Amino acid sequence: MIGFYTLFHKEVQRFWKVSLQTILAPILTTLLYLLIFSHVLEEHVQIYPGVPYTVFLIPGLVMMAVLQNAFANSSSSLIQSRVTGNIVFVLLSPLSYREIFMAYVLASVMRAVVVGVGVYLVTWYFFDVPLRSLSWVFLFALLGSAFLGALGIIAGIWAEKFDQLAAFQNFIILPLTFLSGVFYSIHSLPPFWQGLSQLNPFFYMIDGFRYGFFGVSDVSPYLSFGIVVTCYMAVSWLTLKMLRTGYKLRH
Repeated sequence: MIGFYTLFHKEVQRFWKVSLQTILAPILTTLLYLLIFSHVLEEHVQIYPGVPYTVFLIPGLVMMAVLQNAFANSSSSLIQSRVTGNIVFVLLSPLSYREIFMAYVLASVMRAVVVGVGVYLVTWYFFDVPLRSLSWVFLFALLGSAFLGALGIIAGIWAEKFDQLAAFQNFIILPLTFLSGVFYSIHSLPPFWQGLSQLNPFFYMIDGFRYGFFGVSDVSPYLSFGIVVTCYMAVSWLTLKMLRTGYKLRH
């Protein structure tokens, strides 16, 4: 496992050495979302009885930051390595494709968790956010960040240029994240849009994560857990297959 640990350590150091960009900037961006939406909608919207809109918003924003940063970590690392050509040192090393997969995914999980904890601690200082079940919070944060970390590997392998990766993020990741119930409950939507939202796997990650804070969710947390695990297994299988066959890597 020395090779796995070395690659994992390298990936952690990669984002940690530029923490102003990879850690502090996402925390600040998330807090700006909270400031704007809470200021505009605090007195006009209440999702759960007795829960202020700002408090409702915080878990969704934390999970949104977790998902986006998990994807950004693995995808940016791979595309940078491919463009600069140093991906060859990873491919020539005596590492199995499973070790490569685990190193990139776990580094993505670590960055996502650091950002998520940072956002939560800052908001916790100003707002009284309940925490009903730490196990559900941890479980969905872990699964969600691992899912997006694996998806980031796929995007980093598929994209040949930075603009292709940006298109993947802007046209797939961002819409799925913003339309996943971060800022609202799907029960406030018309029936058609409710059904469409339930096709979005990001919705189940955020809804299950929010359940850990309030003990209330739009769908059963067990259903959310099953769907997220299924999606993670499917994406992981595809990622491992791409790494094993060397798709777009071994030219």
